Amino acid sequence: MLQTLPFTVSKSDSFYEKFSEWIGDVFYDILPEKGFELRDEQVFMAFQLEKAFKDKEVIFAEAGVGTGKTLVYLLYAICYARYTNKPAIISCADETLIEQLVKEEGDIAKIKNALDISVDVRLAKYHDQYLCLKKLDYAVSNEDSETIDRLYDELPGFVNEGSSMVSYTPYGDRKEYPYVNDEEWSKVGWDQLQSCFSCEKRHRCGQTLFRDYYRKAADLIICSHDFYMEHIWTKDARKREGQLPLLPEHSCVVFDEGHLLEFSAQKALTYKVADNTLSTILQGLMANDVRDETLYIIEDLIDMNEEFFALLQKHSIPVTGSNRHTIISSSALKKCGESLHRKVEELEESLVFEAEMYTINEYDLKVTEEFLEQFGYSMSLFLNDKQAVSWFEQHAQSNTLVIMPRLVQDILGEEVFSKKIPYVFSSATLSEDKSFDYIASSLGISDYLSFSVESPFDYTEVMQMNLPEFKAEDRESKMNYALKSIHDSEGRTLVLFRSQEDLQWFKANAADSPYPFYYEGDMEISELVRRFQEEEHSVLLSYHLWEGLDIPGESLKNVIIFSLPYPPNDPVFEAKRQSSANPLEDVDMPYMLLRLRQGIGRLIRTSQDEGSVHILLPDDLDERTDAKIKSVLPTL
Repeated sequence: MLQTLPFTVSKSDSFYEKFSEWIGDVFYDILPEKGFELRDEQVFMAFQLEKAFKDKEVIFAEAGVGTGKTLVYLLYAICYARYTNKPAIISCADETLIEQLVKEEGDIAKIKNALDISVDVRLAKYHDQYLCLKKLDYAVSNEDSETIDRLYDELPGFVNEGSSMVSYTPYGDRKEYPYVNDEEWSKVGWDQLQSCFSCEKRHRCGQTLFRDYYRKAADLIICSHDFYMEHIWTKDARKREGQLPLLPEHSCVVFDEGHLLEFSAQKALTYKVADNTLSTILQGLMANDVRDETLYIIEDLIDMNEEFFALLQKHSIPVTGSNRHTIISSSALKKCGESLHRKVEELEESLVFEAEMYTINEYDLKVTEEFLEQFGYSMSLFLNDKQAVSWFEQHAQSNTLVIMPRLVQDILGEEVFSKKIPYVFSSATLSEDKSFDYIASSLGISDYLSFSVESPFDYTEVMQMNLPEFKAEDRESKMNYALKSIHDSEGRTLVLFRSQEDLQWFKANAADSPYPFYYEGDMEISELVRRFQEEEHSVLLSYHLWEGLDIPGESLKNVIIFSLPYPPNDPVFEAKRQSSANPLEDVDMPYMLLRLRQGIGRLIRTSQDEGSVHILLPDDLDERTDAKIKSVLPTL
């Protein structure tokens, strides 16, 4: 559907000049007449973005809380999409931020109402936000769960009854099933071990139907950083397999909370190899008429794969609070991995001869070759640990080797930022000591525009900062302090935890409260946020919502940061620490300070907001760390 611009441009006019005039009218006249505040910081940002769109450049737009940055980039994205007849991509940090943008009182709704325009906006969520029909069938048969049975009963008729798909609606988005908690969703939701391309249910799959829906968006497609980066890394392979890329051709990209893009790029390039995948694919190949020589190689490869995963399990230790295991380097493991890698290459060479004989089903051959190519590359990364971070995961039905590249800037520079379209990075925390060189270098960006504008809020007037100290291991005293603060605020509190383990400990040990407590993981997260916002005297407890949560008004008057948010003790950050001469200064401290700034920023969202922040500190904090923490606080 072709959308018209909200201003008139004749054939002799410059789009950019008319657009600039309209932007001025919007922020100086139209929005103030509709009750919006006239913010100098917002107007400044609006005219800074003009050059980036006009010259199709990368721009880092660092704007503090309360500047109205989201409204600015949405107006540019909508108008540029209509000018080019290609949708704009809004890439958010995660699925929670996606929902924040499209909620009833969100910025897109504000634009529609204030400017009296329609906006065609559609969501492209990450795969794990969708139902997997094969896993659901297994769960219904093997799990005693009323919740899973209820979900199954709510599926549209065309899914399992075999009725016509002449008329159908997208389904399967986790948000449609808010009553499903995280543990139960893990049993029925998509995961990386699913082979969607060869699944017999894919044409009735909710994820497939949603893709068809969002690809037709005229104005905006909103996705997560993870999803956008997976689109980048898979688009060529999908085309080779006869599939459409995850996202259609687009006019521009806005990265909201763009400081998190590097990690999403690493995740998208991550390879997961399950212990049973190789044997499953090769056994399918063996059903064809292949030479005896190839059969022997396949049999050897299956045996070597089993030996390799047995050694992985033997030489790994669990990481507390997760299903990850740190792999302990050993000569036996490396030797087995090298032999496995050589055997994969041997099979790839043998399949070249098989292909010339035309005795193997073309589809089986294609699937096997694609998998072996990925498997071989994964093993080469694993064996060269200077290039990748590897760990081992244990799941109910399989064990998995996970391999993540350490550096992605060269690939990003070539595959993403070499394209001549506008790229906008938006966040309150993009620079380091007022310089954007660090984030630009980590993303492979050499030429860029940038600006910074401070928050318009006077934090000394509206925010009370509290820095109580506790003995390092005394979680009970911290919990009692938090509960008293919640009681004093009559609910209306956000409690942020460093990890899921900390949250679960608090949940298991906290005394009953007269106020509703909503813990992350108990239900779909946007439903938790909705309930917290609508029930003024409730409490939201999360290890995930350090950024992006926007709850203005009376529902949020108190933020408690239960522990300093240092990075987790997992293989990814451990590898970053090992590659640094000073891991505390280069890895742990920057992450913690950035996370801390983001968490504090959840409290004051508008000029009418006020409240308290409590950062629960250890009493043995060294002077240098204490000074760094105080340097990033908006008030003391």
